[in-house]
Amino acid sequence: MELLEEILHSDNLNEAYRRVCANKGASGVDGETVEGLYGYLHEHKAEILEQIRTRKYKPQPVRRVEIPKGNGKMRQLGIPTVVDRLLQQAISQVLSPIYEKQFSDSSFGFRPFRSCEQAVVCSLNFLNAGYDWIIDIDLERFFDTVNHDRLMNLLNRTIEDGDVLSLIRKFLKSGVMEDGVFAKTEIGTPQGGNLSPLLSNIVLNELDKELTKRELLFVRYADDCNIFVRSRRSAERVMKSISHFIEKKLGLKVNITKSKIGRPEDIKFLGFGYFRDKAGVYQAKPHEISIAKMKLKLKSLTRRSWSISLDKRLTKIKQQVLGWVTYFRISSPSRMTSIMKQIDSKLRRRIRVVIWVQWKCIKKRYVSLCKLGITHDKAFMLANCRRGYWFISHTHTLQKAISNSMLEKRGLISLQKHYEKVHYNLSSTFRTAVYRTVCTVV
Repeated sequence: MELLEEILHSDNLNEAYRRVCANKGASGVDGETVEGLYGYLHEHKAEILEQIRTRKYKPQPVRRVEIPKGNGKMRQLGIPTVVDRLLQQAISQVLSPIYEKQFSDSSFGFRPFRSCEQAVVCSLNFLNAGYDWIIDIDLERFFDTVNHDRLMNLLNRTIEDGDVLSLIRKFLKSGVMEDGVFAKTEIGTPQGGNLSPLLSNIVLNELDKELTKRELLFVRYADDCNIFVRSRRSAERVMKSISHFIEKKLGLKVNITKSKIGRPEDIKFLGFGYFRDKAGVYQAKPHEISIAKMKLKLKSLTRRSWSISLDKRLTKIKQQVLGWVTYFRISSPSRMTSIMKQIDSKLRRRIRVVIWVQWKCIKKRYVSLCKLGITHDKAFMLANCRRGYWFISHTHTLQKAISNSMLEKRGLISLQKHYEKVHYNLSSTFRTAVYRTVCTVV
């Protein structure tokens, strides 16, 4: 079966449809939603397939949107139409198994059965083997600077079906629509498309090959790449030569201001930081920036001016906590415990402020405190207290009335308890497999 026909096979398209629907996502420039995709395909499927087979299919421009980055800048995304997302997903499903055989074991981003935590554990393995000088390579606006001709040349080395190559190029050249104005795309793979992760790995696989050829230890997750060496002199030499390779051979730009050489304590990788324990072993922890972002998010979710029911607020907090703690579950218990205790304490205090504000008037506060087991005298004194909300939230009376256990029963999840659960459920089999097979030190 030719590659294009494998892509357009009903089984492959059905699987692509299921994944696009599961991912949901915003509509593209045509306004078509995921919910309306089934009806649209039922009516136009034969026409679309015929256009693809005759090379007459023309993808629509992606819709340009911007989302805030952690450094205050904006990240540009390109949202394809749902039909184009379906076709890109179908292409990716067929090409991924072909390219998986070519990709490096030290590459972890956007690949099946690979994750961020595997990348971090792999980096710890290198650090504890004595390779504790890190070259942190930062690519400037990677997704926006990929050269189309170089990319198509790389694809042409593996893909022999001209119809598939033609379709991929059309997606690359489809253009963007921003505020109703169309702009051509001469370079870049729009970040947000279903095909972009695979294409980015194909481009950066050339970097992986070069690093492997030089027998360098590295961990790469998408465009985040850390190289591990034993000395500063080696790090400086590698930084210079690899930067030259990236810019001259791959046509990408290295961000000189962000790329750096450092010790593990100075590096942030995928939200993690590193530290050395008392035994001299490197371990992972949430980076200070990641902790600050989490605190800021919880602060936003517990602002007292937000008119939302307590149950909905606690549900949103739970979603945030579960995702964050689970992501950092491989972090050292010694560091995580102190971090979790501090965040938990402040989070409970802010929730008490929210409840106190929702009680509003003196009578409501007095009655509520009495119902929660506070004596009439103490309830009367606190209900009539004119001190600030933050002071009242720390009083013994309110802490007794709205106890930690009561908040937990109401639905407030404890970061520390959830961390203990997910960390100790993390099997030793996983750690051993990652250390021994995924990233063997040469």
